[in-house]
Amino acid sequence: MEMKYKYIDTHSHLNLAAFREDVGEVVEKCVADGVAVINVGTKETTSAKAVELAEQYENLYAIIGLHPIQTVPGMHDEDEIGEGGEPFKSRGELFNLEFYRELAKNAKVVGIGECGFDYWHTEADSYAVQEEAFVAQIKLANELNLPLMIHTRGPKPGIASPTGRSVYTDVYETLKQYAKVPFNVHFYAGTMEEAARFFELGGTISFTGVITFAKDYVELVKNAPLELIHGETDCPFVAPAPYRGRRCEPWMVQEVYKTIANIKGLDEEEVRLQLLKNAQKFYGISI
Repeated sequence: MEMKYKYIDTHSHLNLAAFREDVGEVVEKCVADGVAVINVGTKETTSAKAVELAEQYENLYAIIGLHPIQTVPGMHDEDEIGEGGEPFKSRGELFNLEFYRELAKNAKVVGIGECGFDYWHTEADSYAVQEEAFVAQIKLANELNLPLMIHTRGPKPGIASPTGRSVYTDVYETLKQYAKVPFNVHFYAGTMEEAARFFELGGTISFTGVITFAKDYVELVKNAPLELIHGETDCPFVAPAPYRGRRCEPWMVQEVYKTIANIKGLDEEEVRLQLLKNAQKFYGISI
């Protein structure tokens, strides 16, 4: 079967403020390069925007949900929602089950998330609130038979996690207890041993443009089974080489594909086709 697109960015944020002024131009570049895109929600407004964009553009899909850093109020140092790179204020949003259940009726919604645990941007006493939102989203994914998009980030250096365990262990244990659907641990930066546990549980992992310039990922990328990984950008963050210093855009995912092939010593076309097949199977889409 001939595929319409050559690549897919499985985790993107064209629904955020960084693309407010020129999202159409960025989508046009993606179409020209044969790139399909899954935009991932971080709260109600950005989830609704992801669906709106998916309805507007054929090559876009949406994942909807509540990011763990959005579950607690406070200032954070990301420009995820803020204007001009300024910090944004998280309101401490509760997971609104009925809102997301209704939004998920759209045919271009292909997953729930991104949900999970974030110990980098949040205080230790927020764990219970994060867990509540995480479990609620897992249960909704189970109900709708949609895969989960998982966020994981450990604490800053020298700071203990609220549970005393790795964020990957905490996410694994929560998924093991509640999840009945496949899941993808995005922007994976754990160990191969932790990845193997996710694979055994029916999960996949994905790599961003970081692998194009950080050597810490070489052994992980080399050893992760090709059929269990995805390529993503997490744009507008972490543009890959040779675009470092620029706003990251979904079409740059081509560099992630090429780097995976180079690290694994495989033909670029073989890797490209397999990653497309992985996404089609995992998200139930035809691209």
